[in-house]
Amino acid sequence: MEAQVRAAQTAIEAVVRPRADDQLVLACRRFSVDIVGFEWVGIHRLRFRNGVDAADLELLDMLETEQIGEWFAEAVLVSGDGIFADTISRLAMTSGTEVTVVTRPDACSRRLRMAAKSVLHIDFDPSAFMEAA
Repeated sequence: MEAQVRAAQTAIEAVVRPRADDQLVLACRRFSVDIVGFEWVGIHRLRFRNGVDAADLELLDMLETEQIGEWFAEAVLVSGDGIFADTISRLAMTSGTEVTVVTRPDACSRRLRMAAKSVLHIDFDPSAFMEAA
């Protein structure tokens, strides 16, 4: 939903102040492309796919295939999913890229918290935007 995208951007930008030269990559499921792509304000790259865990798998693919460590000294991952733990650990060990995880306090896996250089919490409740049936 449009309001959910705008609220997520506001919550993220409250703890991570984007700089003009930052590269922002958003990932979502295929059916959300229009909403995410148009509602997120500012320059960004949009990746998408179909299926379960589509956004996570897109970001994971990007982290594993695009030589992030060669281009960036630091990265910010907005997720709480443990699927990223091994990849960001490897990124830190092989290239020294420091990864900060931005997540809801109640939604971050222990493995991901341990793999990250730092963890920042956002105040965002996605269920607050669900439409009434």
